[in-house]
Amino acid sequence: MQRPALSLIIPVYNEEEIIAELDRRLKAFFREIDESWEVVFVDDGSYDHTPAALKELAAAEPRYKVISFSRNFGHQAAITAGMDRAEGDAVVIMDGDLQDPPEVVAAMIQKWREGYDVVYGQRSLHHGEGVFKRATAAAFYRLLRALMPIEMPLDTGDFRLMSRSVVLAMRALREQHRFVRGMVSWVGFQQTAVQYERPERFAGETKYPLRKMIRFAIDGITSFSIVPLRLATWLGLLSGLAAIVTSGWALYSSIAGETVPAWATITIAVALAASAQLIMTGILGEYIGRIYEEVKRRPLYVVADTLNLPPTDSASGREKTGKVSR
Repeated sequence: MQRPALSLIIPVYNEEEIIAELDRRLKAFFREIDESWEVVFVDDGSYDHTPAALKELAAAEPRYKVISFSRNFGHQAAITAGMDRAEGDAVVIMDGDLQDPPEVVAAMIQKWREGYDVVYGQRSLHHGEGVFKRATAAAFYRLLRALMPIEMPLDTGDFRLMSRSVVLAMRALREQHRFVRGMVSWVGFQQTAVQYERPERFAGETKYPLRKMIRFAIDGITSFSIVPLRLATWLGLLSGLAAIVTSGWALYSSIAGETVPAWATITIAVALAASAQLIMTGILGEYIGRIYEEVKRRPLYVVADTLNLPPTDSASGREKTGKVSR
C-alpha cells in the first residue's frame, strides 16, 4: 500500500457533539489540498456515543482509521498510539475539539515542503478562555522553559506537524509519564512556528480541568528537569546560614545576660526546618514515583479495537502480521 503524504492524529474523548462538525471541516480541508491523506482517530475510552459516531465515519470513509482504547489512558497516550500507527510522510497532531483548526495545517504543510521537520502551531490569541487559565498557562510555559535544558517554544500545545524522521524518533521514546511537546523539542531537527488564533471549543466541555492541568504541569517539569531536586542543596545552605545567625544571636544574648523567651525562636526554627524537609520529601517522592512507574515496564496503552487498520497486539498497539485489515 502506498504511503499517504499526510496523516492527521486526532485524540477524542467524549466528543459526540463535535464528531459531525469535525468530519465536515476535515473533508472541506482535504478538498483544498493536493495531498494523499489518512486520519487516525484515537478514542481514549469514551463512554458516550463517540465510538458509535467514529464507527459510522470509518464505514463511510476507509481513510478514516480508528484506534479504540480499552479504557481512558490519557491524552498523551492517545497521541502516542496515533504516532505508532500513522503512516504519512508528514504527521499532524491536532485535538478533536476544533480548537486546533484544520485549515492551519495547510500553512504547516507549506513550511514542511520548505524543509522543516517540525512545524508547531503557536497561539497568538486565545478565544473562549478565562483570564485565570491564560495566565496560569503562560506562567507554566515560561517556568518550564527556564527549567528545561533544551529550547522549548512558548505558547504552543501539541498541535504540530512532524516529518517521518521525527515520528520514527518519537516512537523510540517510551517513558510512562509523557510530555509530548517537550519530547518533540528534545529530539531536535529543524523546527519552526506557524502563528494562529485559537478559537473556543465548538461544543462540549474541556477535558483538562484544573486538577489535570496541575498533574500535566508536574509531568512536564519532572520529565525534563532536575532543578527541583537541586532545591534541596539551596534550602540546606539557607537553613545552615539561618542556623549560624541564630547561634550567633543566642551566644551574644547569653554573654550579655539578656533574658529572651526562647519558645518563639524555637517554634519558628522548627517550623521552617520541617516545611523545608516536607517540601523536599515531596519532590523526591515525585521523582521516585516516576522511577517506580518506569521499572514496571507496562505498556503505555491497551488497544481494544481498530477500524480500517490491521489488528494490533492489544497490549503494545503494534501491528500483528499475517492478518486481514478490518
